Amino acid sequence: MAESMGNLRRTHGCGEVTEPGMHVTVGGFVQYMRNKNKVIFIVLRDRSGEVQLVFNDETDRAIFEKAASVKNEYVLLVKGTSVTRQDINPNMKTGNIEIIAEEIRILAKAEPTPFPIMDEINAGEEQRLKYRYLDLRRPALQKNLIMRHKIAKCAREYYYANGFLEIETPMMMKSTPEGARDYLIPSRVHPGEFYALPQSPQIYKQLLMVAGMERYIQIARCFRDEDLRADRQPEFTQIDLEMSYVDVEDILDLTEGFVKKLLKDILDRDLETPLPRLSYAEAMNRYGSDKPDTRFGMEIQDVSGLVKDTEFGVFKGAIEAGGSVRCIVAKNSAKILSRKEIDKLTEMVRGIGAKGLAFIRWADEKPNCSFAKFFTEEQISDLLAKLGAEQGDVVLFVADKNSVVLPTLGALRLEVGRKLDIIPQDKLNFLWITQFPFFEWDEESQTWLAMHHPFTMPEDECLPFLESDPGKVTAKAYDLVLNGVELCSGSMRITDYELQEKMFRALGLTDEEIEAKFGFLVEAYHYGAPPHGGLGIGLDRLSMVLCQAESLRDVIAFPKVKDASEIMSQCPSPIEPENLDVLGIMVKPQEKTEE
Repeated sequence: MAESMGNLRRTHGCGEVTEPGMHVTVGGFVQYMRNKNKVIFIVLRDRSGEVQLVFNDETDRAIFEKAASVKNEYVLLVKGTSVTRQDINPNMKTGNIEIIAEEIRILAKAEPTPFPIMDEINAGEEQRLKYRYLDLRRPALQKNLIMRHKIAKCAREYYYANGFLEIETPMMMKSTPEGARDYLIPSRVHPGEFYALPQSPQIYKQLLMVAGMERYIQIARCFRDEDLRADRQPEFTQIDLEMSYVDVEDILDLTEGFVKKLLKDILDRDLETPLPRLSYAEAMNRYGSDKPDTRFGMEIQDVSGLVKDTEFGVFKGAIEAGGSVRCIVAKNSAKILSRKEIDKLTEMVRGIGAKGLAFIRWADEKPNCSFAKFFTEEQISDLLAKLGAEQGDVVLFVADKNSVVLPTLGALRLEVGRKLDIIPQDKLNFLWITQFPFFEWDEESQTWLAMHHPFTMPEDECLPFLESDPGKVTAKAYDLVLNGVELCSGSMRITDYELQEKMFRALGLTDEEIEAKFGFLVEAYHYGAPPHGGLGIGLDRLSMVLCQAESLRDVIAFPKVKDASEIMSQCPSPIEPENLDVLGIMVKPQEKTEE
């Protein structure tokens, strides 16, 4: 039988007992136990760290025997006095002391765990997620969750100090699609009608500005029914902000202040501000991404002008069709990027959508060029010189329309950077991406779509092109990027109801659709709205980068896997028919597709 705590109460965390002569009561899980017959050593672990307990020949016999029965992961409460440790353990925070035990309570017994509770384990991710409550006992994951807590705490402190009010917005709202599928909730009271879980608090926080709340913050839970990647989950958290009587510069300055405080408070690192900025067009042209990792170079170079008159059909055809030929130069890479490795990279870019990869690999005295039969040696030499390529380098080319060339080279740049191990892991490179296109052309639907959301304010000089030339319109929108990860996205909002209606129409919505989906927002603008804007900072992503974690799953207590399920609780799961009947819902069996 497990014991109760009785009159014992924990006084210190295990990692807080760092000096001799402390009279303490500690509690935690047993990391391991060594029974040396006359002496028993138990290492106890809680979220603050570990400490060694000692039971010896001076210990009461009943207490000694109880200690001898302890096994890994038992939950103990132990009273004792700290003394200087003879065999100092430099790998433990408390490695210079140990606790001579005087009293012990076994609060809970434990069966052998499916995997050892330590950071370096061989257990697969699926098994660790099945027993997530055990996985979370590991110090590395506990440190990640503590870091996440500190980030949220820092955000609240900073924005409270800058006049923000924390206000909760509804978790059940009207379905107003923002680019991803909604998670829907059936209504029992209104049969056949549904709520949606929020993809973001966007509309409500704008209405709070109309209501005169002026500065709003919320650590907001958001939901999107979309395919998962390493940096996405179906439910996620953002530090959500909105503020009135500001413009873009005010929002960027305030956000930089938060990031500066965050790095100082959490990592004791100084951040130089203002942060660098790139326009969307410049980021795409230089890095092939609107969230570039600027910790290393290898920028994209446009060689269209250098190769346009050659007889190489791949290059010539791309340029004549209005596209381009661009490349990256991988310095000192010829030994690592063998022909076999280049073939792997070719398959990778084909998977992205490119037709292939041309290359010049200068490993020996004479460069090996995949398109040499279309170029003279002098042309190849001139091309290499203008690219700044030297012996030992590899140049990788992509030719196609720009919408294929740029993102392909962007992904290729990151992959080559990883292969060459040239991305410094200790750097934190922040930058703003600004002047986003307002619209993007969707080939499938043959329509213009909002690149952000339809409440974003276009830049003033672009307003005349809203209907005549949507491709020229840029937005008062901005993203904050850290080491190639988009941390936050935001914009100034439209507050003029006539402009908002015009924007909806530019996106192909009819008056009936505008009224059905957004009528209450447009109506609110009829009663006066101050200029306002805001952003949402991804708490999960920010935590992931600052913890140097490989996946969002490492900074979320109970994450979903790639099919949006949770292995531990086995959700989603079927619902009893009688519960569906109450909601007026019947599940339609899926038809099996013929193989």
